[in-house]
Amino acid sequence: MTYEQIIKDLQNKIYKPVYYLMGSEPYYIDKITDYISKNVLPEADKAFNQTILYGKDVDLGTVINAARRFPMMSNYHVVIIKEAQNIKGIDGSVGKAKPPKPNPLQVFLENPPKSTILVINYKYDTLDKRTKFPKTIEKSGVLFESKKLYDNQLPQWISAYLTEQKLKIDPKAAILMAEFLGSDLSKITNEIDKLILVLPQNSVITPEIIEKYIGISHEYNQFELTKAIGSKDVLKANRIANYLGKNNREVPPLVVVSNVFEYFVKILKIHTSGQKSKEELASMLGVNPFFMEEYREAAKNYSLAKTIQNINILRQFDVKSKGVDVGKIEATDLLKELIFRIMH
Repeated sequence: MTYEQIIKDLQNKIYKPVYYLMGSEPYYIDKITDYISKNVLPEADKAFNQTILYGKDVDLGTVINAARRFPMMSNYHVVIIKEAQNIKGIDGSVGKAKPPKPNPLQVFLENPPKSTILVINYKYDTLDKRTKFPKTIEKSGVLFESKKLYDNQLPQWISAYLTEQKLKIDPKAAILMAEFLGSDLSKITNEIDKLILVLPQNSVITPEIIEKYIGISHEYNQFELTKAIGSKDVLKANRIANYLGKNNREVPPLVVVSNVFEYFVKILKIHTSGQKSKEELASMLGVNPFFMEEYREAAKNYSLAKTIQNINILRQFDVKSKGVDVGKIEATDLLKELIFRIMH
């Protein structure tokens, strides 16, 4: 099931005995868990019928005993297991005993009480869906995998989230926010919530607004750096490299080098793509069509041979940015050297 389907069922009071929430993106796991915690039981019933346990403090037996309890003067007993990845056997494993003993959670899930709603937060990992255990979960409840978004999906996700909040964002600002905040959706939504508090509905978020309220420079950032490199604006590229070098705690050189590397990989794809429309190229590169003219200009400014050469240079600087064979070098000097070599 998708996140949207799960929330819709919960809103319609369609409950399952188990919600096994797994995956590398904690945001949706936390959202589903919070919804169940806040909305399934009336506030007056939670003291006796809602149990929250933490994986570092309990074992599998404690979890199952809590899940077997019947509710007191309520239709449901809600059991939420946070940090469940720390509990031995919570993944359905059977240990090394010979013959292996059945996993007690597996046994429990084969016939769970209909009055129990067991929520398991199994973050940063997933179950092997080919095995019996996840299939058992799917028969009796919900098995949900929360996957990390790819970097090229983040601007669109930010835009969609803002639309839900009755705000808009221009494409450049969405990319700026995604590049600066990274792929942590909780961090992104926390920053967006700050904007919701200060902006009227239907406002359009621009880079200037982001700089004012979130603190991301709309002029000295990775997006503007690649744009300056692509347009052969040496002076601006060096100014931005100098700024990023001095603020390397916010954006480490390794991140800058990786971003420029991905930029030239996109230019390489343009060189080798043949005759394609703007929309086809945008889809192939995973970027908004709004920015295709910039990439096409960069492809004109950097021949195929120079693009390949730059990719090789960036591989070398990837190693240098990790501190290998460079001794003590300032981030500013490293980035300026990079800019010089790829732009000349």
